Amino acid sequence: MTDSLFFDTDCLSAFLWVKNENLLVKLYPGRVIIPKQVYDELSFPSIPQLKARVDKLISGNQVTVVSIDIETDIYALYHQITVLPAKGHVIIGKGEAASIALAKANNGIVASNNLKDINSYITEFNLKHITTGEILNEAYDKGYITLEEADSLWASMLAKHRKLGASSFSDFLKSKGKLS
Repeated sequence: MTDSLFFDTDCLSAFLWVKNENLLVKLYPGRVIIPKQVYDELSFPSIPQLKARVDKLISGNQVTVVSIDIETDIYALYHQITVLPAKGHVIIGKGEAASIALAKANNGIVASNNLKDINSYITEFNLKHITTGEILNEAYDKGYITLEEADSLWASMLAKHRKLGASSFSDFLKSKGKLS
């Protein structure tokens, strides 16, 4: 079976803000998992359009929302990461923590741009990880979007205050040695 992708709020919302969540379901059909904590973060009254976009994906069976049951190993890890981190780790957000705990338990992929906070957990738990830039790169490589479309999406994401690590998609590709 192909690995599921467990999205944190920032990575998922990068696509929601620019109304291109369709790329996620096209690239990863049946594999997009949204932890309940991420869904809750997207449900704030100040951003109803993001929740509406997620609800449409849910009702179309294009993504799955997963809860973490209390009194499970997954919850124990989630609680540790969000409340009492092990030495050398920092407390991280609920969405990132849920994505990490669920990916670890299900041998999945963490979809997050928040490398500073999650990198030590990714390394310790030997998890696979993907960022918005890598997702856009995959869509570009598969011909789902052109370089110009990817640069436009990137600029729109930056305009919505997404932190992507480069000033353009083209610059992201250059930093990876994929574009000269």
